[in-house]
Amino acid sequence: MIAIIDYGVGNLFSVEKALTALGAEVCVSSNAEEILAADKIVLPGVGAFGDCMKNLEASGLIPAIREAVDKSIPLLGICVGLQILFEGSEESPGVRGLGFLKGTVRKIQAEGLKVPHMGWNNLEVVKPRRSLDLFEGLSEKPYVYFVHSYHAVPDNPSIITAYTDYGSRLTASIASGDIQATQFHPEKSGDVGLQILKNFVEG
Repeated sequence: MIAIIDYGVGNLFSVEKALTALGAEVCVSSNAEEILAADKIVLPGVGAFGDCMKNLEASGLIPAIREAVDKSIPLLGICVGLQILFEGSEESPGVRGLGFLKGTVRKIQAEGLKVPHMGWNNLEVVKPRRSLDLFEGLSEKPYVYFVHSYHAVPDNPSIITAYTDYGSRLTASIASGDIQATQFHPEKSGDVGLQILKNFVEG
């Protein structure tokens, strides 16, 4: 069972539809016990960092997410679901993230280019030194869909598993322990995105 955390933000239907299409057993849940009983967890997120954290705190699910991480239940963050894994963001000064990962989310610096970075872009995959690999079976430069104005800057760059280039080199995905996350939207990234989600389901 894969639990998609429902805390009032995120493209839940698209993620659920994509995972179901892969044959996964999926539930969209705002119930702590259900989330902790899941084999894997998806943490979506869209909009502003501060709004996502406010909704997550109001949902009362943060203790369950922390317990799930402590229990090594694999977690996949998507878009702002990646960003809130870090300590904070320039987008929402003073708002604390979940802090599972050390580092800060920073505004994209892309001189001469429009921000947000919106649309399709290639990834530069950094082969992860770990058993779980979201990019298994894909080319070295897969094409995926982004919508973001901020990107994570980890204190430890070795957790970055893929970059994308948009005016500068941006963090596109990370992996640390049983936590993986993508800044892009795999559920909106066609066959490449489905393969990435399949790798998460089967990993």
